[in-house]
Amino acid sequence: MTNRPIVIAPSILGANLGRIEEEAERIRASGAEWVHIDIMDGHFVPNISFGANMVRTLRRVMGEATLDVHLMIEQPDRYAGDFIEAGADCINVHLEARHQVARTLASIRERGCRAGLAINPATLLKHAIPLLPLCDQLICMMVNPGFGGQAFIPEVLPKIREARDVIVLQNYNVDITVDGGVSDATAASCSAAGANIMVAGSHLFSQSDLTQAVANLRAAAGSANVSG
Repeated sequence: MTNRPIVIAPSILGANLGRIEEEAERIRASGAEWVHIDIMDGHFVPNISFGANMVRTLRRVMGEATLDVHLMIEQPDRYAGDFIEAGADCINVHLEARHQVARTLASIRERGCRAGLAINPATLLKHAIPLLPLCDQLICMMVNPGFGGQAFIPEVLPKIREARDVIVLQNYNVDITVDGGVSDATAASCSAAGANIMVAGSHLFSQSDLTQAVANLRAAAGSANVSG
């Protein structure tokens, strides 16, 4: 369980991309604190999504909203700067990608941006632990990255618990994000394990009332903090 504030981060990948400005306004009005933006290159993951222009557009239409950019790309060190210049507040890079991870995380922070480290379901936490001092958040993927709407992998939950234990023991100022398959049915178990940032795409945007959907997800995640 975590005592950090619950943050809801709708993933723009699940929105109606043909009406992005209207969707951005819905997010702004929903009570969600962050917007999560998945950047996929067709190499690191078998899908292609957005470039820096999406971040630039969202920064223009969403004002001061926190833009959480998830680089699911092969060489994040080459492109992180472009997304920071476009308006990202947090850049998340994958441990499994081709780059010098510690150097990439440090360079992101040097530019005044939050740095996040993402790990896939099969990646052992021990490989991420030495990098936590360079991180502002750790993303635990609850699905194999690349496509929205996948089924939640509950076997990842012990990894979250272990990560939270390490973070508390070492007094690191690191949030834990869960991404993939997050819904009203799974948020409580994620929060109970130690996650406090909930990324959800298809679950939220499939509902007609986004504000109510965000409130329901927040209540589901918060129930673990009440019940333990």
